[in-house]
Amino acid sequence: MLTRFAVAPSGFKESLSAQSAAEAIAEGVLRAVPDAEIDLIPLVDGGEGTAQALATSSGGRLVRLRATGPTGEPIGSHFALLGDREETAVVEMAAVAGLSLVPRDLRDPGATTTYGVGELIRAALDTGARRILVGCGDSGTSDGGAGALQALGARLLDADGRELPPGGRELSRLARVDAAGLDPRLAATEIRVACNPFNVLCGERGVARVFGPQKGATPAQVEQLAAGLEHWATVLTRDLSVRADLFHGSGTGASGGLGAGLAALGAQLLPRFDVLLDHLDLDARLARADLVITAEGALDHQTPRGKVPAEVARRAKLYGREVLALAGTIGEGAHQVRAVGVDAYSSILPAPVGLTEALGRGGEFLADATERALRMILIGTRLPVHAEAVSGTQRPSSVR
Repeated sequence: MLTRFAVAPSGFKESLSAQSAAEAIAEGVLRAVPDAEIDLIPLVDGGEGTAQALATSSGGRLVRLRATGPTGEPIGSHFALLGDREETAVVEMAAVAGLSLVPRDLRDPGATTTYGVGELIRAALDTGARRILVGCGDSGTSDGGAGALQALGARLLDADGRELPPGGRELSRLARVDAAGLDPRLAATEIRVACNPFNVLCGERGVARVFGPQKGATPAQVEQLAAGLEHWATVLTRDLSVRADLFHGSGTGASGGLGAGLAALGAQLLPRFDVLLDHLDLDARLARADLVITAEGALDHQTPRGKVPAEVARRAKLYGREVLALAGTIGEGAHQVRAVGVDAYSSILPAPVGLTEALGRGGEFLADATERALRMILIGTRLPVHAEAVSGTQRPSSVR
């Protein structure tokens, strides 16, 4: 009998928060299993909703402020102070430089900036925070964290000694980094960057080539950004005497290269789930479930490379739990999720629909898809197991 369900989804980008996705799945579960016990575990991966989720789970609070958005205009943003005497701040880069903050007609990753991320870090320092967690994910930028460093006091100068304007396309003109004006409080502050360790700054799997097109870059712009980020890593390594590998080190490509920029300041780049999930007691909650349901916006070849469904499945399998994954779309390479512990997966779309409709009706589609999937599973649990199936023999089929 299936009675205990662990519902552990991520958000659906530009459609559902992780909390909203969990609630939609729970609605679908209750339609199929009215007496179900449901443990809602909305998961964050450093992207949208991270600061709010960690503030809520720790008994902390959000601090709201104005900061520079990804297109250079002031926007309303926030960071979190956790409930540990407010010594830990959480800066969610998506809250100030996320893709959802870039209007579709302005999606040019060569022009967008992480300047607001630096402003949030500086504001967190003003509160007296001694530890800052930076959540990377859902970014709309590809400037290597250059804007963030400028906001924190670094000067990025061209060959004529002029300050570089915002955007990744300018990085190829960088001649030197003047770090004399960096905020001195950074040296006494622990900065931990929660990132996908598979994302690297440079090379064929570098962040510009993998994620640039998703942010609006043309093929020519992708190569321009890739060259700029490689030059950025070279100059940072030289002028800041960086010992870490900014080119290919784990997590250096996080959020359009923000990981590399912060690593140059001494930040630790850590697997995001190690940083973000420990406070949730996730393993014990998965172990108590009869079935684990996870979800994300797109299930494809990237899912096993550090996405929420893969992490949930990996942990659930430690306790022998079955895992169902639901997704807005099923893309190329989705079958690879079976290797990381997903037992079954399905799209939530009932029929071909336009993007606007799919985003607007995400909760409805997710609840319906959950109900459909569970009813299929419940039929399977009630079907008799024939002796010959158990013994390994098989009767000739009567179907011609």
